[in-house]
Amino acid sequence: MSTPESPRPMIDLRHVSKWYGPFQVLKDCTTKVEKGEVVVVCGPSGSGKSTLIKAVNGLEPFQEGEIVVNGISVGDPKTNLPKLRACIGMVFQNFELFPHMSITDNLTIGQVKVLGRTREQALEKGLKLLDRVGLLSQKDKYPGQLSGGQQQRVAIARALSMDPIAMLFDEPTSALDPEMINEVLDVMVQLAREGMTMMVVTHEMGFARKVAHRVVFMDHGQIVEDCTKDEFFGTARSERAQAFLSKILHH
Repeated sequence: MSTPESPRPMIDLRHVSKWYGPFQVLKDCTTKVEKGEVVVVCGPSGSGKSTLIKAVNGLEPFQEGEIVVNGISVGDPKTNLPKLRACIGMVFQNFELFPHMSITDNLTIGQVKVLGRTREQALEKGLKLLDRVGLLSQKDKYPGQLSGGQQQRVAIARALSMDPIAMLFDEPTSALDPEMINEVLDVMVQLAREGMTMMVVTHEMGFARKVAHRVVFMDHGQIVEDCTKDEFFGTARSERAQAFLSKILHH
Protein backbone atom coordinates (compact mmCIF):
# COMPACT_ATOMS: atom_id res chain seq x y z
CA MET A 1 0.00 0.00 0.00
CA SER A 2 1.44 3.36 -0.98
CA THR A 3 1.72 5.94 1.73
CA PRO A 4 1.02 9.60 1.01
CA GLU A 5 4.21 11.56 0.50
CA SER A 6 4.96 13.85 3.41
CA PRO A 7 4.63 17.46 2.27
CA ARG A 8 8.01 18.99 1.52
CA PRO A 9 8.84 22.50 2.74
CA MET A 10 8.14 25.31 0.29
CA ILE A 11 11.68 26.65 0.89
CA ASP A 12 14.40 24.32 2.16
CA LEU A 13 17.96 25.54 2.86
CA ARG A 14 20.53 22.92 3.79
CA HIS A 15 24.08 23.76 4.90
CA VAL A 16 24.34 26.85 2.68
CA SER A 17 27.69 28.65 2.65
CA LYS A 18 28.84 31.57 0.53
CA TRP A 19 32.05 33.53 0.17
CA TYR A 20 32.93 36.90 -1.35
CA GLY A 21 36.56 36.16 -2.18
CA PRO A 22 38.17 35.13 1.14
CA PHE A 23 35.28 36.53 3.23
CA GLN A 24 32.63 34.02 4.25
CA VAL A 25 29.28 35.76 4.30
CA LEU A 26 27.05 32.69 4.94
CA LYS A 27 28.21 29.86 7.19
CA ASP A 28 26.44 26.50 7.09
CA CYS A 29 22.91 27.96 7.11
CA THR A 30 20.07 25.45 7.46
CA THR A 31 16.40 26.38 7.83
CA LYS A 32 13.09 25.84 6.07
CA VAL A 33 9.77 27.54 5.41
CA GLU A 34 6.65 25.40 5.22
CA LYS A 35 3.77 26.21 2.89
CA GLY A 36 1.70 29.00 4.43
CA GLU A 37 4.35 29.82 7.02
CA VAL A 38 5.70 33.30 7.75
CA VAL A 39 9.37 33.32 8.80
CA VAL A 40 11.02 36.57 9.87
CA VAL A 41 14.82 36.79 9.44
CA CYS A 42 16.46 39.36 11.69
CA GLY A 43 19.86 40.28 13.07
CA PRO A 44 22.37 43.13 13.11
CA SER A 45 23.62 44.84 9.94
CA GLY A 46 26.08 42.73 8.01
CA SER A 47 24.85 39.46 9.51
CA GLY A 48 24.03 37.92 6.09
CA LYS A 49 20.23 38.29 6.17
CA SER A 50 19.82 39.91 2.74
CA THR A 51 22.37 37.57 1.18
CA LEU A 52 20.47 34.57 2.54
CA ILE A 53 17.11 35.69 1.17
CA LYS A 54 18.59 36.61 -2.22
CA ALA A 55 20.17 33.16 -2.42
CA VAL A 56 16.69 31.63 -2.19
CA ASN A 57 15.77 32.77 -5.71
CA GLY A 58 19.26 32.65 -7.18
CA LEU A 59 20.02 36.38 -7.08
CA GLU A 60 23.07 35.54 -4.95
CA PRO A 61 25.01 32.41 -5.99
CA PHE A 62 26.28 30.21 -3.17
CA GLN A 63 29.21 27.82 -3.11
CA GLU A 64 28.15 25.06 -0.71
CA GLY A 65 24.91 23.42 0.35
CA GLU A 66 21.52 23.22 -1.32
CA ILE A 67 18.44 25.40 -1.61
CA VAL A 68 15.24 23.75 -2.83
CA VAL A 69 12.13 25.82 -3.59
CA ASN A 70 8.93 23.88 -4.22
CA GLY A 71 11.00 20.85 -5.22
CA ILE A 72 13.34 22.77 -7.55
CA SER A 73 17.05 23.02 -6.73
CA VAL A 74 18.12 26.67 -7.01
CA GLY A 75 21.84 25.86 -7.34
CA ASP A 76 21.44 23.22 -10.04
CA PRO A 77 22.99 24.60 -13.27
CA LYS A 78 20.10 23.02 -15.21
CA THR A 79 17.48 25.00 -13.27
CA ASN A 80 15.76 27.73 -15.27
CA LEU A 81 16.26 30.57 -12.78
CA PRO A 82 14.15 33.21 -14.60
CA LYS A 83 11.24 30.74 -14.60
CA LEU A 84 11.77 29.98 -10.91
CA ARG A 85 12.00 33.68 -10.03
CA ALA A 86 8.74 34.29 -11.87
CA CYS A 87 6.93 32.21 -9.26
CA ILE A 88 8.71 33.63 -6.20
CA GLY A 89 7.68 37.20 -5.51
CA MET A 90 10.55 39.44 -4.38
CA VAL A 91 10.11 42.85 -2.78
CA PHE A 92 13.28 44.90 -2.30
CA GLN A 93 14.31 47.70 0.01
CA ASN A 94 14.26 50.31 -2.77
CA PHE A 95 11.06 49.30 -4.60
CA GLU A 96 12.80 48.54 -7.96
CA LEU A 97 9.89 49.87 -10.02
CA PHE A 98 10.56 50.93 -13.62
CA PRO A 99 10.70 54.76 -13.30
CA HIS A 100 9.91 55.42 -16.97
CA MET A 101 6.70 53.35 -16.90
CA SER A 102 3.30 54.18 -15.48
CA ILE A 103 2.09 52.25 -12.44
CA THR A 104 -0.26 50.27 -14.71
CA ASP A 105 2.59 49.31 -17.05
CA ASN A 106 4.77 48.33 -14.08
CA LEU A 107 2.01 45.94 -13.02
CA THR A 108 1.39 44.40 -16.43
CA ILE A 109 4.76 44.07 -18.19
CA GLY A 110 5.93 40.99 -16.29
CA GLN A 111 2.61 39.24 -16.67
CA VAL A 112 2.66 39.75 -20.45
CA LYS A 113 6.35 39.03 -21.09
CA VAL A 114 6.94 36.22 -18.60
CA LEU A 115 3.54 34.59 -18.03
CA GLY A 116 2.24 35.15 -21.57
CA ARG A 117 -0.99 36.82 -20.49
CA THR A 118 -2.80 39.12 -22.86
CA ARG A 119 -2.67 42.84 -22.12
CA GLU A 120 -6.35 42.68 -21.08
CA GLN A 121 -5.78 39.78 -18.66
CA ALA A 122 -2.73 41.48 -17.20
CA LEU A 123 -4.60 44.74 -16.80
CA GLU A 124 -7.53 43.10 -15.03
CA LYS A 125 -5.21 41.28 -12.63
CA GLY A 126 -2.93 44.27 -12.04
CA LEU A 127 -5.72 46.75 -11.33
CA LYS A 128 -7.46 44.32 -8.99
CA LEU A 129 -4.24 44.05 -6.95
CA LEU A 130 -3.63 47.80 -7.11
CA ASP A 131 -7.10 48.24 -5.64
CA ARG A 132 -6.27 45.68 -2.98
CA VAL A 133 -3.26 47.73 -1.79
CA GLY A 134 -5.43 50.87 -1.84
CA LEU A 135 -3.87 52.64 -4.83
CA LEU A 136 -6.26 52.20 -7.76
CA SER A 137 -6.55 55.98 -8.09
CA GLN A 138 -2.80 56.18 -8.80
CA LYS A 139 -2.82 53.81 -11.79
CA ASP A 140 -1.86 56.41 -14.40
CA LYS A 141 0.93 58.03 -12.40
CA TYR A 142 4.65 57.27 -12.56
CA PRO A 143 6.65 55.90 -9.61
CA GLY A 144 8.37 59.26 -9.02
CA GLN A 145 4.98 60.86 -8.37
CA LEU A 146 4.21 58.50 -5.46
CA SER A 147 5.49 58.47 -1.89
CA GLY A 148 7.91 55.75 -0.83
CA GLY A 149 5.18 53.88 1.00
CA GLN A 150 2.94 53.98 -2.07
CA GLN A 151 5.77 52.79 -4.32
CA GLN A 152 6.43 49.84 -2.02
CA ARG A 153 2.74 48.90 -2.03
CA VAL A 154 2.84 48.99 -5.85
CA ALA A 155 5.92 46.74 -5.73
CA ILE A 156 4.00 44.26 -3.57
CA ALA A 157 1.04 44.36 -5.96
CA ARG A 158 3.40 43.80 -8.89
CA ALA A 159 4.94 40.76 -7.20
CA LEU A 160 1.48 39.36 -6.41
CA SER A 161 0.34 39.86 -10.03
CA MET A 162 2.68 37.02 -11.02
CA ASP A 163 0.71 34.55 -8.83
CA PRO A 164 3.73 33.66 -6.68
CA ILE A 165 3.94 30.45 -4.65
CA ALA A 166 5.93 32.36 -2.01
CA MET A 167 6.99 35.94 -1.27
CA LEU A 168 10.45 37.14 -0.23
CA PHE A 169 10.81 40.56 1.39
CA ASP A 170 14.25 42.14 1.81
CA GLU A 171 13.92 44.92 4.42
CA PRO A 172 10.81 46.30 2.68
CA THR A 173 10.35 49.22 5.08
CA SER A 174 13.93 50.29 5.79
CA ALA A 175 14.00 53.00 3.09
CA LEU A 176 10.68 54.49 4.22
CA ASP A 177 9.85 57.45 6.43
CA PRO A 178 8.41 56.26 9.75
CA GLU A 179 4.86 57.38 8.95
CA MET A 180 4.84 55.28 5.76
CA ILE A 181 6.00 52.04 7.36
CA ASN A 182 2.63 50.93 8.69
CA GLU A 183 0.85 51.27 5.34
CA VAL A 184 3.28 48.72 3.91
CA LEU A 185 3.24 46.44 6.96
CA ASP A 186 -0.59 46.44 6.92
CA VAL A 187 -0.54 44.97 3.40
CA MET A 188 2.01 42.36 4.49
CA VAL A 189 -0.01 41.44 7.60
CA GLN A 190 -3.07 40.90 5.41
CA LEU A 191 -1.05 38.68 3.04
CA ALA A 192 0.23 36.62 5.96
CA ARG A 193 -3.28 36.18 7.32
CA GLU A 194 -4.43 34.92 3.93
CA GLY A 195 -1.84 32.14 4.12
CA MET A 196 0.88 33.40 1.78
CA THR A 197 4.22 31.68 2.35
CA MET A 198 6.59 34.50 3.33
CA MET A 199 10.23 34.94 4.22
CA VAL A 200 10.80 38.46 5.53
CA VAL A 201 14.07 40.19 6.39
CA THR A 202 13.06 43.02 8.72
CA HIS A 203 13.80 44.93 11.91
CA GLU A 204 10.07 45.45 12.48
CA MET A 205 9.63 43.34 15.59
CA GLY A 206 6.00 44.40 15.95
CA PHE A 207 5.31 42.75 12.60
CA ALA A 208 7.23 39.66 13.70
CA ARG A 209 5.21 39.43 16.90
CA LYS A 210 1.94 39.86 15.06
CA VAL A 211 2.26 37.41 12.17
CA ALA A 212 5.51 35.41 12.19
CA HIS A 213 5.31 31.70 12.89
CA ARG A 214 9.06 31.49 13.35
CA VAL A 215 12.00 33.83 13.79
CA VAL A 216 15.46 33.17 12.37
CA PHE A 217 18.16 35.27 14.04
CA MET A 218 21.48 35.67 12.21
CA ASP A 219 24.86 36.98 13.29
CA HIS A 220 28.18 36.91 11.40
CA GLY A 221 26.70 34.84 8.58
CA GLN A 222 25.35 32.13 10.87
CA ILE A 223 21.85 31.19 11.97
CA VAL A 224 22.09 31.58 15.74
CA GLU A 225 18.40 31.11 16.57
CA ASP A 226 15.63 29.35 14.65
CA CYS A 227 12.57 29.06 16.85
CA THR A 228 8.92 29.98 17.25
CA LYS A 229 8.20 33.65 17.76
CA ASP A 230 7.01 32.96 21.31
CA GLU A 231 10.31 31.28 22.13
CA PHE A 232 12.27 34.09 20.50
CA PHE A 233 10.53 36.95 22.27
CA GLY A 234 10.04 35.00 25.48
CA THR A 235 13.40 33.37 26.02
CA ALA A 236 15.80 34.15 23.16
CA ARG A 237 18.39 31.54 24.00
CA SER A 238 21.63 33.12 22.81
CA GLU A 239 23.21 36.12 24.49
CA ARG A 240 23.67 37.68 21.06
CA ALA A 241 19.93 37.51 20.31
CA GLN A 242 19.08 38.89 23.76
CA ALA A 243 21.45 41.82 23.23
CA PHE A 244 19.93 42.49 19.79
CA LEU A 245 16.38 42.40 21.17
CA SER A 246 17.16 44.63 24.14
CA LYS A 247 18.54 47.26 21.74
CA ILE A 248 15.84 47.05 19.14
CA LEU A 249 12.83 46.81 21.47
CA HIS A 250 13.82 49.84 23.54
CA HIS A 251 14.06 52.29 20.66
